[in-house]
Amino acid sequence: MMMSGTEIHRRKVSVVENLHKVQRAAFAAARESGREESSVTVVAVTKTHTVDSINPLLAAGHRVFGESRVQEARAKWLALRHRYPDICLHMIGPLQINKVRMAVSLFDVIETVDRPRLAALLAQEMQCQTRWPDCLIQVNTGDEPQKTGVRLKDADTFIKTCSAEWNLPIRGLMCIPPLNEEPAFHFALLREIARRHSLQTLSMGMSHDFTIAIRLGATHVRVGTAILGDRDRR
Repeated sequence: MMMSGTEIHRRKVSVVENLHKVQRAAFAAARESGREESSVTVVAVTKTHTVDSINPLLAAGHRVFGESRVQEARAKWLALRHRYPDICLHMIGPLQINKVRMAVSLFDVIETVDRPRLAALLAQEMQCQTRWPDCLIQVNTGDEPQKTGVRLKDADTFIKTCSAEWNLPIRGLMCIPPLNEEPAFHFALLREIARRHSLQTLSMGMSHDFTIAIRLGATHVRVGTAILGDRDRR
């Protein structure tokens, strides 16, 4: 069923109101932690959402977005970049080897560096394109076998190797805690790993736990449902 003009307008207003609500909560959590509001960035996760859903956020001035699939992101964001050249696009999903070239050309931040072959190919492709997106290493803090991310026992060595051997622009770490565990433990663990390596960027926290993540040091929170509602299923 098609939405009426009034319903479309209400949805646009609602999305922007949701964004502002999330920002207020994020900034409050930062202040409670003794940090500046500017130390936290809300990454609006737009995977599976249409350009029509994204446009109200762009019109409201938001510029930082996250996508999980390279081809989907390319289909949506190439044209949007012409209208909004200051967009900062984060790759937040698992990155397949055969999508590295496209990812380097499209994304400004790649949050899911998690294995040696991927790191080596990213470094090679960045040299070829003379384009160096910031990189985060995804750590599998729960050591979940079904989840991507470098295992805890390998994290320290992998972080060092990414910088020393491949000269990747590693800026920080990212994690997705296990659903059935207290997220604070995993956020604190990621913060400690980052501290050991003097990494400043921590991407952790989603719609249900981003304020907890901020209190534990998150600089970037990835928020989708709390802003855009349920995903458009495909």
